[in-house]
Amino acid sequence: MREVLDRVVAPFAVDRRVLALAGARMADGIGNSFLIIVIPLYVTSGVVSGTAFGLGESMIIGLILSLFGFLNSSVQPFTGRLSDRVGKRKPFILIGLAGLATTNIAYVFAETYVSLLVIRGLQGVSVAFIIPASIALVNELATTGDRGGNMGVYNTFRLIGFGAGPVVAGAVVSRGPYPLPSGVTLNGFDAAFWIATITATISYGMVTVLVSDPESTVANAGADLSIPIRDRAGPNALDPVFTLGLASLFMATAIALFATIQPQVNARLEQGATWFGLQFAAFIIAQVALQTPIGRACDRYGRRPFIVTGMALLIPTTLVQGFVLSSELMFLARLSQGIAAAMVFAPSLALAGDLAGAGESGSKLSVLTMAFGYGIALGPLSSGVLVSYGFRVPFVFGTCLAVLGTILVYTQIEETLETTSPVPVVGDD
Repeated sequence: MREVLDRVVAPFAVDRRVLALAGARMADGIGNSFLIIVIPLYVTSGVVSGTAFGLGESMIIGLILSLFGFLNSSVQPFTGRLSDRVGKRKPFILIGLAGLATTNIAYVFAETYVSLLVIRGLQGVSVAFIIPASIALVNELATTGDRGGNMGVYNTFRLIGFGAGPVVAGAVVSRGPYPLPSGVTLNGFDAAFWIATITATISYGMVTVLVSDPESTVANAGADLSIPIRDRAGPNALDPVFTLGLASLFMATAIALFATIQPQVNARLEQGATWFGLQFAAFIIAQVALQTPIGRACDRYGRRPFIVTGMALLIPTTLVQGFVLSSELMFLARLSQGIAAAMVFAPSLALAGDLAGAGESGSKLSVLTMAFGYGIALGPLSSGVLVSYGFRVPFVFGTCLAVLGTILVYTQIEETLETTSPVPVVGDD
């Protein structure tokens, strides 16, 4: 099995464990992204009963989707730091995948808003075990010269799964019910939840068989694993990892504004769930196409030029979504926003990885993943509140965050990679 994997890995120029982990995250990403589309439809279908706490449907959907992100992000620093102290990554990934598979199937039995909130919250905790350990493992299997490429390959496969889910999810729900050979009929929602469970189980099996911790991963209990806010050694006011965390928070919030307001988007553009799924996936399509080449390019030309340019591009690509009036233009806007995010994501992880010392990968990189998770949580919640003031308001809010993030990375981030052929950024001397 490992010999076959080695032959598959060769064209990607990464450690086989990175590719195996990327494939596993692709599998669980399919199931997890299913739920982003399915849960809003489930809430508005009439299947769910009970009190809505006096809130409208958009707000309830925002709470359910956001709770995942808030708990996920809040727990990540602890799991990341714990994996540093223990000196192992794989057990944390397996614990998270087991929890994800269990909670996915629990949706089949959920019939109230409270049960949906509890299940989604438990999923957030489960994924908090997976993300910091996975990113730390990729970081430790890479070197300074190929860290961006490894991060790019990992994110590409993970995002293939995350992007494929929304496209398929709407079709799975709408084409139900499904008669089974046993005589039982499976409705579209239950079919989606079962698919999510199966993909998480496949991911668990892949990590168990194909992934192992590198020998160099050691516990570092005596180290100071805190993340400073001020720059202790450099010329800037803010610590670079903390700054990248803020930029990731703002970027993720702008990206995630779209998810909660599916009913409003569909009504404004006079489209159905399939078009919305394609628009949601357009962001992922751009990242899948660009993560690996951008990651490898930042290994050659430096991290900072890509991060600054990507944040600047996020400004117009977020704003335009509040003004387009056709499904095709919204698809192009989301695609362009994905290009912007692709220029930021892998180079940011690579830069933070460059700054992480021995035994610090989980703690340092969890700052970025935690911040991104908070943004994914704040985005839906923000748009759920702001859309009542007008369709454009959430996107104007996201644009303001993108402007602030651009200013921060331009003024507070220094290059960590020595390069011979730097790529200039507009405005640099």
